[in-house]
This record gives sequence, structure tokens and C-alpha cells, in this order.
Amino acid sequence: MSDVTERESMEFDVVIVGGGPSGLAAACRLMQLDSDLSVVVVEKGSEIGAHILSGNVFEPTGLDELFPDWREKGAPVTTAVSGDRVHYLTSDSGAVPVPGLFLPRPMHNKGNYIISLGQLCQWLGEQAEAMGVNVFPGFAASEVLYASDGRVTGVATSDMGIGKDGVRKSSYQAGYELLGKYTIFAEGVRGNLSEQVIEKFDLRKDSDPQHYGLGIKEVWDIDPALHEEGLVVHTAGWPLDKHTEGGGFLYHAADSKVFAGLIVALNYRNPYLSPFNEFQRWKLHPKIRRYLEGGKRIAFGARAVNKGGLQSLPKLAFPGGLLIGCAAGFLNGIKIKGAHTAIKTGMLAAESVHKALADTNAPELSDYEAAVKTSWVYKELHSGRNFGPGLHKFGSFWGAAFAFVDQNIFFGKLPFTWRNTEPDHESLQKAADSQVIDYPKPDGKLTFDRLSSVFLSSTNHEEDQPSHLTLKDDTVPISHNLPNFDEPAQRYCPAGVYEVVGEGADKKFQINAQNCVHCKTCDIKDPTQNIVWTVPEGGGGPNYSGM
Repeated sequence: MSDVTERESMEFDVVIVGGGPSGLAAACRLMQLDSDLSVVVVEKGSEIGAHILSGNVFEPTGLDELFPDWREKGAPVTTAVSGDRVHYLTSDSGAVPVPGLFLPRPMHNKGNYIISLGQLCQWLGEQAEAMGVNVFPGFAASEVLYASDGRVTGVATSDMGIGKDGVRKSSYQAGYELLGKYTIFAEGVRGNLSEQVIEKFDLRKDSDPQHYGLGIKEVWDIDPALHEEGLVVHTAGWPLDKHTEGGGFLYHAADSKVFAGLIVALNYRNPYLSPFNEFQRWKLHPKIRRYLEGGKRIAFGARAVNKGGLQSLPKLAFPGGLLIGCAAGFLNGIKIKGAHTAIKTGMLAAESVHKALADTNAPELSDYEAAVKTSWVYKELHSGRNFGPGLHKFGSFWGAAFAFVDQNIFFGKLPFTWRNTEPDHESLQKAADSQVIDYPKPDGKLTFDRLSSVFLSSTNHEEDQPSHLTLKDDTVPISHNLPNFDEPAQRYCPAGVYEVVGEGADKKFQINAQNCVHCKTCDIKDPTQNIVWTVPEGGGGPNYSGM
């Protein structure tokens, strides 16, 4: 990092870190409340939407409140859900249909839409800019700035034009200080600055650890004769074992496209499990392959998702700033949805900040936390609070049965709240006690390797820059992770970033940082928390289109 005296600074009323649904909703709501405010949204992706990946079956509740006339304004929310199908996959060819009567109530999708969340964020970005928000894509916020009294005063963007050797190149440009009276962190799941703030202010002292899944998604063009626009298909069971949480989805979007994906909970125990390869196997099941055969895969991506729910929410306010959306962990696990809660928490944060700017300039906005607790967001999460711990306690089958009883008979009002206090990175059992999983080779038609998949994510990083993936201790992967866990980074990373190369005493741990799709799995799952994920130069990473 260059000397801060070299940075230029820009002052705003509000700095928003992250151009996802929560950050853009906060920006738009601020301008609705006071069009004279100076608001900036800083986004590390090359453009708004470039780093956005989600399933996505979208519940419009939050958007209805933010822009009641979103249909007239042309929001890209047009493909209404036409039906739900759920299959419990019993083997690589067997399946049992789950009637809608036996689904937990929140899983029904009537009134929802199949969308590209990236396209919705692009639209929200256009609304924000039209209202006067400064939107800065391609700038990676790399440092939290503090006043002498400890209050957050904004962020600094990363320096550009530094070579691998740490020496400034001729293209060097110092980062900028973006200073705000309040800073809203909307980075999404496991945002690196959000996590720093959570640690500095001990915001998790009264909550469970956050829990995560890895979502892997492909977009396919399929035979129009097989396409059922608006159909939502979910699967549970195979290829995951009974103790590994997760499930698949196949959403029939517009224009003969389907969104195919698998989410694997990152508290899995077998170090030989590869979420990427589990997804490839899943596509071979007859219930899935019947739609994909003869089609063409056109996009790939991966991203961690929150699944801790209510018990894992940190304290949301701290001196000078707030946490919103998935940076805090507002995804509703039983609904498998978080965009609507992201938009709503962004709005609530904006209203709290606007009130403070107009009245008190209080350092810590506790009224935001109070507003969340009286909102429908909190009510949703409270109702579904035992879903994740139930799956963890009972496994996927009996956990789902418990969810039915909890939601359809007791309506989420059972008189207890379960906890899950084991961090995901502590869940791995030793390799010596685990079964090696033999994954079939990709066929290049339905199943693929990781490098060809990364190519479809349009991932790009400037090669001559310091690696944004570093190790606290370079010796740990070979001296500890390899003998104990057969170095699981080789398998949990969906992009082939981590490899063990060489033989015998010459083995070494290799990091191919240019492959990174910014999913954050390594930051979450590494058993010794030895991998440090930081932002690369702004604009680096995937360039998703239509995800």
C-alpha cells in the first residue's frame, strides 16, 4: 500500500461499498429521501453486475417497496414462476417426487420471478445514477479508514499499477480516499472489509459463527421443445450423502435458457469432496440431463452464500457505519432467497442514515438495528431460524421433515431456538478416516473440467500484480494440510486456483490467482484459516453476463 499522503480524497455524505442489490437499494432510497445528498457506490467489478451471481428465483417484496412502479420503469423482472417441482434424488438414477403439500410453506414460489440478479443490479445502477448517485465500478475498496476516535470515516481504493515484485510500474496510480459521514458495507458474502469491521468492533460476540454454502451455476441454451418457461425445479439428496447439506436447482428462464446449479454446505466433513465435481455428477441424473442433453452451456460461475440465518447475524451498527444485505447475512435459508431482504435492509439503512444526517449525526445508528427487528425481514428470519440447525442436526432427509413440521404445523413458532456453534472450517475429518470419492472424467457435453468452466466466467486479472491470495504461513499447506486432509484446497476451490505440484520432498503448494472467480470458498473452508483473500486491482475477477 502506498503512503496515504499520495492519495487524493473525495468527500461524500454517504459511502456505500458494493454495487449489489443492497448497496444500490440503499443509494436509491437515500436519493428518494433527499436528492441533495452526495452518495457514492464503489464496486470492485469492472461494471455493475460483473460480480453478481445468484440462482435466482426473485421475490419482489423489497423491490415493490423501493420502486412501486418497477414494471413501468422496465425492471428486468418478467419471467413469472409457473410451477414448482421438487425431487428427492435417491441415487444416480432414482428419484421420488415431493408433492407441494409436503413442502415447507416458505418454499412455494407463487408470485415470484426467475431473473438474472446481475441484470437487475445493472437496472438498479441506472436508476441510482439517474437520481444523482456517483457509481464507481472498477474500483476495489481495499482499506477501511478510521478517525482518531475509532469511528469509520470511509474507505480507500487499492493502488493500481504495482508489479508482482511490489515495485510501481509506469502505469502506477495511487488509490483514492472516499470519505463519508457514514459508510455502509454492502460487499456481499464474506466481504473482506466487512469482515475486518466485524472483527475490529467484535460484532459477533453475541451470535453464532456465520455458516456458508458454495453455489455453482451454469447457464444453458436448451432445446425449445424441452423448455418450460417459468418452471422451478429443486432437488435434494444425491449426489450428496445424507450428512452433507445442499441441493440442486434448475430454473427455466426466458428465451429457452435454464439456470442449473448446486449448492453444497461448506460444513461438509469429507476432505475428498469436490463441490465442483458433485455438480458435474448431478447434471447426469435423468431428471436433470433430460433438459440439458443437446443444449449448450454458455456461462459458468461460483459464489459462496450465507446460510447461518438469524442466529448468525452480527451486530449491525458500529461507529460510523452499518452492515446490510449478505455482508451481514440476511439470506433466508428456508426460502433460498436473499435479494429481497438485501433490498429491504439497504432501504432501512438509508432511512437511518438520512435521519442521522438531518438530526443528530450520531456516531452509531442503533435505530437501524431496531428498525430491522421490527421489519418483515426479521420476522422471516425468526420464523425460519431452526431450518439450518435442523439440517445440521438431523441431515438432509430428516432435517427436511423437521422443516415441514416446523413451518406447516407450528408456523415457525416452536418455543426453542437451536444453535450451530461449529465454524465451517473446523468440520473436516482427517483424510485417513475418509473415503476417497472417484469422480468420472468430464465428457465435454454435459460435464466439464474446471479450466474450461473458468473460461466461461470471463475471469481476468492483470497478471503483473501482487497475488490477491496469500498465506499467513507458507509451510502450512504441505506440512499440515496435506498429511492431515490431503490439502482440500485442491478440491474445494471450483476454479482450480490451488494445486499441489511436484513429487515427494519436492511437493509445493501452487496458487493460480488469475483463475480466481471471487467465490470466497478458500477464505471460509481452509481448515487452519491460513489463506488470506484480499481484493485484486479494481476490475479484476469474473465478468458475468446474465448471471
